[in-house]
Amino acid sequence: MTRSISPVRPALDIDDLDRAISRLSARINAATYELLVLIRQFDERAGWLKWGFLNCADWLHWRCDLSLGAAREKVRVAHSLKVLPAIARAFRLGKLSYSKVRALARVATRDNEVELLEFALKTTAARVEERCRELRCGTAESVTDANQAHAKRSLVVRRDHEGSAMTITVELPIEAGELIDKALGKARDDAPKPEFVEESWAARQADALVTIAKAYLTGKGVESAGTAENYQVTVHVDQSALTDGRGRSGLPIESVRRIACDSDRVVLINDADGKPLSVGRKTRVVPAAIKRALRSRDKGCVFPGCRNHRFVDAHHIRHWSAGGETSLDNLMLLCTRHHRLVHEGGFRIEKDYLDRWMFKRPDGRAVPTCGYHPEDMQDDCVRDSAESYLSGRKKLLRMPMPPPRLHQSSPGEWIT
Repeated sequence: MTRSISPVRPALDIDDLDRAISRLSARINAATYELLVLIRQFDERAGWLKWGFLNCADWLHWRCDLSLGAAREKVRVAHSLKVLPAIARAFRLGKLSYSKVRALARVATRDNEVELLEFALKTTAARVEERCRELRCGTAESVTDANQAHAKRSLVVRRDHEGSAMTITVELPIEAGELIDKALGKARDDAPKPEFVEESWAARQADALVTIAKAYLTGKGVESAGTAENYQVTVHVDQSALTDGRGRSGLPIESVRRIACDSDRVVLINDADGKPLSVGRKTRVVPAAIKRALRSRDKGCVFPGCRNHRFVDAHHIRHWSAGGETSLDNLMLLCTRHHRLVHEGGFRIEKDYLDRWMFKRPDGRAVPTCGYHPEDMQDDCVRDSAESYLSGRKKLLRMPMPPPRLHQSSPGEWIT
């Protein structure tokens, strides 16, 4: 019995491999588009109810072995493509990858779809994701992302006594993290260089953190902490995003407004492709003389009930990007917490009938200077109902009690 031997396929050269991978990737893109169309149809017809699930993402997570996060993203993108015909067509033809489409679907509208598509077709997925993130940060909706990042901030300390070591894990909003990185860099660069052994970068970072802690505990630099002179962090933002809410921003736009209230800024003018055209000189938003007068007038944070005198920022009541002046009449001191509440937290500053500044909560209720009275925190309808109830109770108590009624339970026996 003879056994046939199949011929060995010759190895493809590099150019053939390049073309084969490219063609296969395009087919995968087109197939992914078809998959998303099917997912959208399945979700619109609530097919997941047949399997006892609460939503399509949970069903997709179970049925197709996707992570829950990936399943939610596919459902979101599938519905977004329904109103983005140009991006959907390019995706169907395999010209766009799922990574690009996923990023575009977060910010694309019928107005900017064609412009974003042209940009995405001639650049990398990483640049598309960066551009879309900046566009999202330039809108008012980005305040949700900023609040979520602020709510997730954490620092966890874990001690390993047996190994004589400690692990510190910290998660911060990106603007706060950049500030920490700047402080670490300054402490690291100011530290004396080792003479006999070259320390690793990670070890020098750890030494810089210890240096910062020692400086704080010994009182060096505590009074000036939080002032704009101590650090400078670069944030790219379009002027149109600051004024009209349309444009690109490196951080959520309200976070940029908060940071820019009391910081130095360097104006960089870029073209549409992000290439720098000119760099302006460094300008101080709040001059030192005005800041001294502001501290003398406000003493500390002016938010009702706040007693913080350190770590305060000069806040523009009408932001400078909207034409607000850098003058005492348009400035007030706010601590870090209340400064954030005014920008990302939805609190507002308005004039009362006596032309005095007042704070309002997101629900429109004014924040009094001396705290709320109990009746201020009760809705009118509830108060009216309570007063009616108490009035009725008082009337009932003043009424004469009727004589007890007697009834016969058995012959010869009467009970009340």
